[in-house]
Order: sequence, then C-alpha cells, then structure tokens
Amino acid sequence: EVQLVESGGGLVQPGGSLRLSCAASGFTFSNYAMSWVRQAPGKGLEWVSGINSGGGSTSSADSVKGRFTISRDNAKNTLYLEMSSLKPEDTAVYYCTKYNGLTYYYAMDYWGKGTLVTVSS
Repeated sequence: EVQLVESGGGLVQPGGSLRLSCAASGFTFSNYAMSWVRQAPGKGLEWVSGINSGGGSTSSADSVKGRFTISRDNAKNTLYLEMSSLKPEDTAVYYCTKYNGLTYYYAMDYWGKGTLVTVSS
C-alpha cells in the first residue's frame, strides 16, 4: 500500500523558515518523480515544486522560486521542501504527491493527507 506522510508544518512568522518532510512507503521511491502541492484556505490547488526520480531535475512555481527548494533522499525514502522568506500568502495545507513515472510530466497518482503551514505574526 502506497503511503505518503507529511510532517514539519506549523506556525511561523513572516520571513521565517520551515522544512517539510514526506516519508514514503509501499513503492520503490527512487523510481518515481514527486512533488509538493498546496491549498490555501478557500482557494484551489496550486502546484509548488516537482523533482524527478533521481533528484537531478527540479521545477518550481514562480510564486516560490528563489524561496523554496525541493529535494529528496532516495536512501531514506523521504521528500523535502525547504521554505524560507515565508509570506502570509504561503499559508496553506501542503501535500506530498507521487507521479506514476520518472519525471514530473507524468500524472500524479497518490497524495498524502497534508500538513498545515501558517505564516502569521
């Protein structure tokens, strides 16, 4: 059974930093691209950042470029999102997602339950 479990969310002040983690199990993690998707209160889903299976290729939304960094540790079956210079508009539930192929051009087929990030003073 595929499981994606996010952690690391919480309350942080504007300008602060936070690191999200996603522990993956039930599949060969190193064979699949992964991504982070968020949903702000009362808004739709927004793709944040994606990473290919080997970790050598990444892409991010313009709204987070230069502030967020996606990475993965295939030995630990874990996906990360380093977030810095956080803004109130980054407040959202952050979801870890799996693609059904090596790159983030495939379709997403599994989602975690999400972790809430709140940016507020």
